[in-house]
Amino acid sequence: MEPDKPPLIEYPTVYAFKVMGKQEHGFREYVRALFKRLLGTEVSPDSISEQPSRQGRYISLTVSVYLLSEEQRQTIYHSLHKERRVLYYL
Repeated sequence: MEPDKPPLIEYPTVYAFKVMGKQEHGFREYVRALFKRLLGTEVSPDSISEQPSRQGRYISLTVSVYLLSEEQRQTIYHSLHKERRVLYYL
């Protein structure tokens, strides 16, 4: 019998999501509001960093949030998948 493997992520933890979209007015605020809705709490502007693409058409946001469980992490990923303005996420 194999011993139980430890979880890959120990909860609670601070977790960084990468969210990419078009460099449109308000994308950062849109993502911040999305995370507020999903987490039920305000996401500090300091918890979001951004990196524009080389030609400036796209933007990558790194959103660091406090997660309590794997279920919460999966719920956020499923929600990101449904958002039309989110082109890619990690």
